[in-house]
Amino acid sequence: MDRVFKALADDTRRRLLDRLHEHNGLTLGELCERIAMKRQSVTQHLAVLEAANLISTVRRGREKLHYLNPVPLHEIQERWIDKFERPRLRALGDLKRRAEEAMTDKPTYVYVIYIESTPEKVWEALTDADLTAAYWGHRNESPDWQPGSRWAHVRTDGSGIADVVGTVVESDRPHRLVTSWGDPEKEGREDTYSRVTFDIEPHADIVRLTVTHQDLADEGELADVSSGWPAVLSNLKSLLETGSPLPQEPWSVPGR
Repeated sequence: MDRVFKALADDTRRRLLDRLHEHNGLTLGELCERIAMKRQSVTQHLAVLEAANLISTVRRGREKLHYLNPVPLHEIQERWIDKFERPRLRALGDLKRRAEEAMTDKPTYVYVIYIESTPEKVWEALTDADLTAAYWGHRNESPDWQPGSRWAHVRTDGSGIADVVGTVVESDRPHRLVTSWGDPEKEGREDTYSRVTFDIEPHADIVRLTVTHQDLADEGELADVSSGWPAVLSNLKSLLETGSPLPQEPWSVPGR
């Protein structure tokens, strides 16, 4: 929390966050233009913001896109401003929705979480059917999690019903997993699929997990994932760090 307050104490860094709030997913060059400052200075300020977990970055080709991460701001609000007034996930969803509503062809939703674990264990928790059943309420099933393989998000009630199906697009164990997500009733219609990317990176002696969910259909799906992903990933973090998931309702990403 000290890093957050230090980062927010500087006017330039607050203006950078304002620019990302207005238009999320900006490159370094775009941020320099919007605050009329040299690249070297902006780069230094962005490093402070990233260290405080106030922004997250995603590589797209040669570009590095910067996204506002409202989680630390929400934690400040929750602790000192309206601790007992609004449910945590609703507040977080509202913040993320406002921050990303200007996005067009860029990733629709980006969420970063830090987990006291290893990349291998995080990968396993994302792809092992029994582990996903424990913290997600659905089994993530695939024959081998290799590119081109089918995967399914299957209910744990014994019905065998899959609420989401898709294809493994990219698989680089234990660093990166990219999958398409769609409605089983529309399987095969690629224009109806969204895409989820899991980037797993060592961060000192812990793991930084970045989830990027793009190509969502509409504001309704955006609202669903804005509240759903933080809940699922918090449950994942609890399972890996304590051995027990948090008590909460199963959540399935909406199919398109």
